[in-house]
Amino acid sequence: MDNGEIEGSDDNEFASSSSSKGVGLGVGRKYRPVVAHDTDRAVLEMSSLDPSSFPKKIKVSTQPNLGSDSTERSLPTHVGANGSQRESKLELFGFDSLVNILGLKSMTGEQIPAPSSPRDGEDVSTTLERPKITGVKSGTMMGVFVPCLQNILGIIYYIRFSWIVGMGGIGESLLLVAFCGACTFLTSISLSAIATNGAMKGGGPYYLIGRALGPEVGVSIGLCFFLGNAVAGALYVLGAVETFLKAVPSAGIFRETLTNVNATGVAEPIPSPSLHDLQVYGIVVTIIICFIVFGGVKMINRVAPAFLIPVLLSIFCIFIGIAAAKKDHPASGITGLSLQTFKDNWSSDYQRTNSAGIPDPAGKTDWNYNALVGLFFPAVTGIMAGSNRSASLKDTQRSIPIGTLAATLTTSGLYIVSVLLFGALATREKLLTDRLLTATVAWPFPLIVYVGIILSTLGAALQSMTGAPRLLAAIANDDILPVLNYFKVADGSEPHIATLFTAFICIGCVIIGNLDLITPTVTMFFLLCYTGVNLSCFLLDLLDAPSWRPRWKFHHWSLSLIGASLCIANQVHPKNWYPIPLVFCRPWGKLPENVPCHPKLADFANCMKKKGRGMSIFVSILDGDYYECAEDAKAACKQLSTYIDYKRCEGVAEIVVAPNMSDGFRGIVQTMGLGNLKPNIVVMRYPEIWRRENLIEIPATFVGIINDCIVANKAVVIVKGLDEWPNEYQRQYGTIDLYWIVRDGGLMLLLSQLLLTKESFESCKIQVFCIAEEDSDAEELKADVKKFLYDLRMQAEVFVVSMKTWDVHVEGGPQQDESVEAFTGAQRRISSYLLGMKEKAEREKTPLMADGKAVVVNEQQVEKFLYTTLKLNSTILRYSRMAAVVLVSLPPPPVNHPAYFYMEYMDLLVENVPRLLMVRGYRRDVVTLFT
Repeated sequence: MDNGEIEGSDDNEFASSSSSKGVGLGVGRKYRPVVAHDTDRAVLEMSSLDPSSFPKKIKVSTQPNLGSDSTERSLPTHVGANGSQRESKLELFGFDSLVNILGLKSMTGEQIPAPSSPRDGEDVSTTLERPKITGVKSGTMMGVFVPCLQNILGIIYYIRFSWIVGMGGIGESLLLVAFCGACTFLTSISLSAIATNGAMKGGGPYYLIGRALGPEVGVSIGLCFFLGNAVAGALYVLGAVETFLKAVPSAGIFRETLTNVNATGVAEPIPSPSLHDLQVYGIVVTIIICFIVFGGVKMINRVAPAFLIPVLLSIFCIFIGIAAAKKDHPASGITGLSLQTFKDNWSSDYQRTNSAGIPDPAGKTDWNYNALVGLFFPAVTGIMAGSNRSASLKDTQRSIPIGTLAATLTTSGLYIVSVLLFGALATREKLLTDRLLTATVAWPFPLIVYVGIILSTLGAALQSMTGAPRLLAAIANDDILPVLNYFKVADGSEPHIATLFTAFICIGCVIIGNLDLITPTVTMFFLLCYTGVNLSCFLLDLLDAPSWRPRWKFHHWSLSLIGASLCIANQVHPKNWYPIPLVFCRPWGKLPENVPCHPKLADFANCMKKKGRGMSIFVSILDGDYYECAEDAKAACKQLSTYIDYKRCEGVAEIVVAPNMSDGFRGIVQTMGLGNLKPNIVVMRYPEIWRRENLIEIPATFVGIINDCIVANKAVVIVKGLDEWPNEYQRQYGTIDLYWIVRDGGLMLLLSQLLLTKESFESCKIQVFCIAEEDSDAEELKADVKKFLYDLRMQAEVFVVSMKTWDVHVEGGPQQDESVEAFTGAQRRISSYLLGMKEKAEREKTPLMADGKAVVVNEQQVEKFLYTTLKLNSTILRYSRMAAVVLVSLPPPPVNHPAYFYMEYMDLLVENVPRLLMVRGYRRDVVTLFT
């Protein structure tokens, strides 16, 4: 019962009961309960056991507590230098993009104050008096709506939004706004539900996450959110200073930098403020904001309207200016609101830009949709501004839902309307070259927008500098991290030390002086926090604990789950990509009963991680019924975990019980891991024993696993010659040879670099072999690959192998004879298998069947596949017979071909190669040229 009162019906009875239960305490001894927080403690002090000392009424306040690539299925084509399409001769790799010149170039792109999370025993606090109200309390408008609006309407809208419309087009810009807006709207609903489920203390989202998922999780996410707010403060300060220096160039202390513009109609270079000016002015502005924050919530509430009113006025002037614009007025490139301009700007036009954001074929930045998400998302990350100040609100359960959702819907509507207006207002060239287009078109003059930009960014910086210290103080007050004890504050006091620390972080980021570098960092910090809020609401709603009774009824666990999914669907930047291997321990062959995993698989998993650090997931499948094998699975999992520790591998063990290996693996690849901690690369050994031991079920299982990995968007590494793989003490010499045939996002290059970090391979050198089908492609491809490797800081020698003919009778030699012998054997076995299928189909009057499904076999295509693998195997034996390890692209299983055929292709490819890794990437880059 919330805030109820318990009447003491009989003091003597209560005293007698207390005395009987307090044997050993001694009459007259004072007892004070141990509590987690001073502000939350039970103020019930037993001064003596005399009945007259007990109160007549005890107030009890309760708090809730909870303990496959989308590919064309057709014959492959290859784009020649003249732009025409012709049939590709690399038949076996027909479903992949070849590492040709155009493909290589496309690959170089970037594509909470007062105690917070409740600890054990803090759920119910017994108090003798009403809580003391300290400080000035804010309402919905000034406490939530205005701070959220100031944080959301910031620098991105004014000086980046029109440029985003020009780069992504109207269509994808609307999708961008819808995606980011959906993330924040769903998070706002989850936030509203949790915030209305009882009294809310300081700490905002940290308190919400901590009370649902535990204080340890709350601290982890809370610290990230604190850093996000602190860094966002630097983002807003830099935006204000940059706008000020562009509006008043004479205010610059240092000389401006000039950016020469290429590939645009703008003839004159574009001036940019000096980096040193940005640093000096940024530090001064940060210090001024810090002093305002020191004045407390009362002063901030007085200052906030002065920042917000000019912002709203400037937006009004922008819309008036858009309505009044005509062709080439007020500047060239302005068309006025035109249907033709709208059509021209509908589609995207992603391209390279220089440091000033101007299109330039030689620029260092390549843009795509994911990059625009990282740039734009901070424009919607203001929804926590009100909850950050939850301790300063009069009524958190009313103010947070109404104020947050109102600010979210208001700004989302503004962004959608702005996309449509900017897209119909100016040519694409104007959108991409005039980053201050909002000021250019503003009525009656640009100065109004300059003032609006500066005040909006300073207001957002003020809100960030207000919320972040209170969040840090709330985390410190929980005593979970002793190092944060310096930031503790008493209830109702201003967190001055935390404010100074926040300003220090902000100044450090201001010194960087580049707004575009800070923006993606802010995005990731906020997404992590939003994920925590959505997961908290999802778990609370799904478990439906008795204490889960939020006043906000417009929520559902499915909405929270969708919100969390949207937040974790931003891709990890290739610069930060690292392999999380899913190691398939015992798929083929027999091992001793006391060895749950092939020892060389554990060694190879360590080779995929720099300095042996990083998580691996070791899985094995136990055939049978789960009800019968559950105990066996637990024992096997314990044994596998012990073995992993023995092999000094950082990872976890999982045993899955399934009717067969195919079903077991399909379940594993769909469910293993969480978010960005899902395994992204499957590692297993090549089934070399399948023909030797006549294991006819292996081809279908092997092909099914590869297809499952393709559908699940997992990279694949298959190790041939696993028994010969060196351990950490066996030093290797020679070369690591890469046969780079199809685009794999740079996975093969990354794996080769990881191998070089191991002591056993550190003496080796990398050789890259690229396959060119025509002599005319060879030199240009070699130059491009060399430049690409140089930009990646990778030391490697490049060779281009020209395959101008697929005739088997070329360039004899020992390796050719070995390959031809393997080729004829594979050809003979495939013909025999195909004949058996046809006889069975005629006998049973059914279509051709293999592996339980109908197949369509083009015998001419089968011959081409065999010739492809023959030539590749012959080339590998010619150049890489003595290599320490060979890496080659793994071709996908051909559609409608029997699994037996694919195994024959693979056997021919790996024939006589002692140690080989077959690698298949997935739909993303794992290396990048950029910092």
